[in-house]
Amino acid sequence: MLELLLSVLILTGAIFTFIGSLGLARFRDFYTRLHGPTKATTLGVGCLLIASSIHFSVDGDLSLHEVLVTLFLFMTAPVSAHLLAKAALHLKLRSLTPTLKEGDDTPAHL
Repeated sequence: MLELLLSVLILTGAIFTFIGSLGLARFRDFYTRLHGPTKATTLGVGCLLIASSIHFSVDGDLSLHEVLVTLFLFMTAPVSAHLLAKAALHLKLRSLTPTLKEGDDTPAHL
């Protein structure tokens, strides 16, 4: 039963990490590329770390190192993505995706 849980966590983590990496490589501009590593890859690495923590548990105690790394990852990934997006806005980096202007129904580029 434990092997099945670990297998599911590892496969889920690998799939999420692959999808996040694929999104980073395939999306067109900085703002859309930012979603790949911050969303899917964070979940993928989190699943892998939880699987590692369960596997290396000794005598029923969870391995604290992996739990702390997982918590650190989940706290810092959104903050770093937010700071990267704010820096890009500060540098006036244009988005390639069409957006709507306020009060208008036709897409326009920023």
